[in-house]
Amino acid sequence: MMKKLCLAMLLPLSAMATEIVDNPPKTTVKPKAITAVETLKPASEADHGQVSETKAKPSELNLLGKTVLPGSFRTLSWSSEQSFTGIDLGTPVLVANGQHSGPTLCLTAAVHGDELNGIEITRQVLHTLDTKKLKGAVIGVPIVNLDGFHNASRYLKDRRDLNRYFPGSTEGAAASRIAHSFFSQIVSHCDALVDLHTGSFYRTNLPQIRADLRHPTLAEFSRGFGNITIVQSQASKGTLRGAAVAAGIPAVTMELGAPMSLDLESVAVGVAAIKRLMRSMEMVPEPYRGGSVQPIYVESFWQRSDHSGIFVSDVPLGAKIKPGDELGRVTDPVTNATFRLRSEVEATVIGKALNQFVYPGFAVFHLAIATTPEEVEQKEAEKHQIELSDESQATEQADPNLESRLSDDAEESDG
Repeated sequence: MMKKLCLAMLLPLSAMATEIVDNPPKTTVKPKAITAVETLKPASEADHGQVSETKAKPSELNLLGKTVLPGSFRTLSWSSEQSFTGIDLGTPVLVANGQHSGPTLCLTAAVHGDELNGIEITRQVLHTLDTKKLKGAVIGVPIVNLDGFHNASRYLKDRRDLNRYFPGSTEGAAASRIAHSFFSQIVSHCDALVDLHTGSFYRTNLPQIRADLRHPTLAEFSRGFGNITIVQSQASKGTLRGAAVAAGIPAVTMELGAPMSLDLESVAVGVAAIKRLMRSMEMVPEPYRGGSVQPIYVESFWQRSDHSGIFVSDVPLGAKIKPGDELGRVTDPVTNATFRLRSEVEATVIGKALNQFVYPGFAVFHLAIATTPEEVEQKEAEKHQIELSDESQATEQADPNLESRLSDDAEESDG
């Protein structure tokens, strides 16, 4: 059986649940609500479900050298001053500043220029807000990586992935400088952040929230989205989400759909989830309704093809599968030999490759297992005990490719 990658390490039980409650406590956030991942501590039982109260926001919002008056909407422009062409067009920044005080929620999309669903989600959310009723502000950046968007590419022109350079620096590669400019000029003003993404490299994702649920603030924040799947995911180094969390800003990744396509069904799911989040944060007057109960997955892994050829999927996103179920097939275009891909576990399909030509090792199905935090803790404790009792045996049993597989999965899983 393919070794599963356990994505949750000793989860504090007070911070997690295996299901989303229909009406979770109201969520309020403030700057520096959490500290860097390495220093976060589990909440006590008395703190569970509670987030620090938000201080009253100034009536005027000052951003990018401009002032957005209360009860108004403005389109600003962010410039990284790192244009590869020498002609800096500026990136549009949509700002809705409410008539009433409250938190500042930021939406970022197209950090990868070929991911389109988040652009439309941001547009629909921002342009349907009533600033006269809004409490706080919403800052939306529909296309962070304008350079990649113009070239229909995931990357910047120098082939660097912008979402591996946050929070960036004023020195080094252009990607690092662009990341620093964006983070310091915009993200630093956020009280909470939702980074919108799709699947990468011709893969598609079931609509889902990815967050490091080991930390009570992020677990509580994630529940505010209501009727959407939540997956435990520790942010990869250099991601916008990870940098925001390290800076004390509650942040999650919303994944939905595939790159280079506009999936209106996924867009509708994303828009509805963000509006539920705003209700849970009491930014809009409508009452919060969480919707139907959705699972929280704390363990997931990618099943890979062992053969090259034409891959065809036989299961849809969200499918519940059992050991032995056929997931898809890979057919050699020359010999016509067909290789069946079968599940080795009971799981849910939360991501998959689009039908295409694949090679050995290509990640074809992202499977999530309904594992409780207690079971994860038990597995980790057993693993630790083996290592302590017989270090040499543990070394022999260790997977020599585990580090590279972890790296591969991070690339394919996190934005």
